Amino acid sequence: MADPAMLKKIDKLFACNVGHYIDLPQIVVVGDQSSGKSSVLEGLTRLPFPRDSELCTRFATQISFHRSKDKYVSVCIIPGKNSGQDHCDAVRAWKKDNLPQLNQESFATIMKEVHAVMALSDNSPESFDLFERKTFTEDILSIEVGGPEEQHLTVIDVPGIFKRANQGVTTKADIDLVQQMVLGYMSNSRSVMLAVIPANVDIATQAILQMAEDLDPEGQRTLGVLTKPDLVDKGAERTLMEMVEGEKYPLRLGWSLLRNPGQAAIADPNSDRNAIEKAFFDSTAPWNSLPKDKVGIGALRTKLQQILAAHIRREFPKVKAEVNKKLRECSKSLEQLGPKRDTASEQSKFLIDMGARFQAIAQNALDAKYGVDDAFTEHPALRIATRVVSRNEKLAEDFKKYGHTYVFEKKKRAREDLDCPIPPSPENDDYALTPAPSSEEGLSPNKSGSEVGCATRVVTVSEDVNDLLHDTEFIHAPKPSGITGWLTKIYQDSRGFEIASFDPLLVSTAMKAQSQNWDALALGYVSDVVAITHSFVTTLLQFICPERHVRENLHAVLVDHLDARYRKAFDQVKFILQVERYGLPATMNHYFVTNLEKFRQERIREAAAARSFSDCQHGTVVRLEDITENSQNLSNQEHLIQDLHDVLKSYYKVARKRIVDTLVMYAVAHHLISGPDTPLRLFSPTFVSDLSAEKLEEIAGEEELLKNRRSQLLKEVANLELGRKILS
Repeated sequence: MADPAMLKKIDKLFACNVGHYIDLPQIVVVGDQSSGKSSVLEGLTRLPFPRDSELCTRFATQISFHRSKDKYVSVCIIPGKNSGQDHCDAVRAWKKDNLPQLNQESFATIMKEVHAVMALSDNSPESFDLFERKTFTEDILSIEVGGPEEQHLTVIDVPGIFKRANQGVTTKADIDLVQQMVLGYMSNSRSVMLAVIPANVDIATQAILQMAEDLDPEGQRTLGVLTKPDLVDKGAERTLMEMVEGEKYPLRLGWSLLRNPGQAAIADPNSDRNAIEKAFFDSTAPWNSLPKDKVGIGALRTKLQQILAAHIRREFPKVKAEVNKKLRECSKSLEQLGPKRDTASEQSKFLIDMGARFQAIAQNALDAKYGVDDAFTEHPALRIATRVVSRNEKLAEDFKKYGHTYVFEKKKRAREDLDCPIPPSPENDDYALTPAPSSEEGLSPNKSGSEVGCATRVVTVSEDVNDLLHDTEFIHAPKPSGITGWLTKIYQDSRGFEIASFDPLLVSTAMKAQSQNWDALALGYVSDVVAITHSFVTTLLQFICPERHVRENLHAVLVDHLDARYRKAFDQVKFILQVERYGLPATMNHYFVTNLEKFRQERIREAAAARSFSDCQHGTVVRLEDITENSQNLSNQEHLIQDLHDVLKSYYKVARKRIVDTLVMYAVAHHLISGPDTPLRLFSPTFVSDLSAEKLEEIAGEEELLKNRRSQLLKEVANLELGRKILS
């Protein structure tokens, strides 16, 4: 026999529901309805099960016997694995402790109470309500019997399987429910199946035997029990004898043969089941020739005790290991759910911790410290500093190559070009609104034959900010020629009574037209950085908050604030463009004068170089009259156009560099990246502390499914912790 303490520990594990989570060693009595299963169980347990119900067992019953100094009977209910908390509390509250004994009358009373506590329907069709009460339940009735003469044994009885519904009492759904319940117990790899089969039917047709063969094909944990040998037809005994002797349907644990009491014996309170059965197997052929350890309820009880003892000795170390493993798994799953969030205080702390984590990663991202957190390896979108710097460089390159409408002159133009200053006029004669040049207007194709230019947008956008962003445009390369004619037209359309000078507003007019690509380039740039920033925020939220419900609710609350900050960046860009393109040209940068003087000197140098010669004594020289002759050959208008060109070129260069820096610093860096009020600074502990209780619940309140999952895991962890203590 196994150590009684070990057997008690297994029983305690069942009592604290550990059997719901791992397989425990047990003996399960299974069989079809009307197989004699109840009589077998009654014989094994010596308990007077009530027989006034039209239904067989409606729930699993665990019956444990323990040797103790005093006699006692305790009855309680173990709630089913999937029971709600209210039901669990109700069934756990019901118990009967230290009963002196269970007789037929007291047992019947207890069973009525159990049916009520388990919310089971009675047998009358008029009281059967499918929506309020049920016919079968996963709850377990636990009966513990102690006494000085009891041997340690635990058996579990489950409802008998049936194939036909009883109208008004059972349904087809009940058939499936019972079959799944029985399969659940039989599938336990540590259960010993006591398969009860009536001997007076065709054994091959018994569903319970087929189920046992499917789950235990080698018969290592199936003990067959044949009942009703007194009802076997003459001539059919040989087959049963061969089964009991192991020649047919061999099972590793063997077969036992029982004679259950008939209806007359059951009705007679003075009948002795054991005496009747012993007399039958001693005197009735051919059963009296079978080995005594294979017939009778006493032999079966002894065999079950031996089987269970050996089974528990073998499986006990594995049970301890599995309890610890399952406890670790449940604890890890519970940890992954995060802290409980039922109250506003819990919800606030949860979000504050998340906000602090967000800010820590955001700061590392701005400092480009990508090696300090795995987030940057898993999500390249979080490398925001690198992405923005790359986009800044592209902005500067695009402004340099494609920001201007016409290419500025680099060399002295031929006299013929100056004599024909006005190129073919476009359809729109308003030079201030001249569209970007197309390939038909002299655009140089690249080597592959496609147009030369750039797209204003290069970053893929997220749908939830797409409405804020500007569409992608294609900016063509500047017109390679025609700037002198274009400036001449501006001058001719605007000249007044000036002598040897031009109206200073001409520079503003020319600058506006020459910089017309700046709007698309600047707005495309800030759209890209907004997309980069939004991608950072959403990706980081996904990283720090894997719980979809919380993440989506948090994003919904943040999105309006994010939009407002994105719009500030766009407003700043538009303000910068308004000042640079539509305001009066102005600069205190000395490079403007330096460049202007440089361009003028280059013109004189180029003109003089054309008339230079070497006198072998002084090197390359030019005659003084040749220098002055060139300027004397130009008309007053041509002098003014040259000067206007050089002023525009000098100012454009200064203004281009200035606007790129201004866009990067004042629009993007300040409003989107590193300023005190950027989108990256929004989600923080401070933001969370300002949320109302309603908003906290809306964002971080747990969904019912998550609450149920947490409750289930807490219950599992508590039960497994108790199981671990029992096994320690």
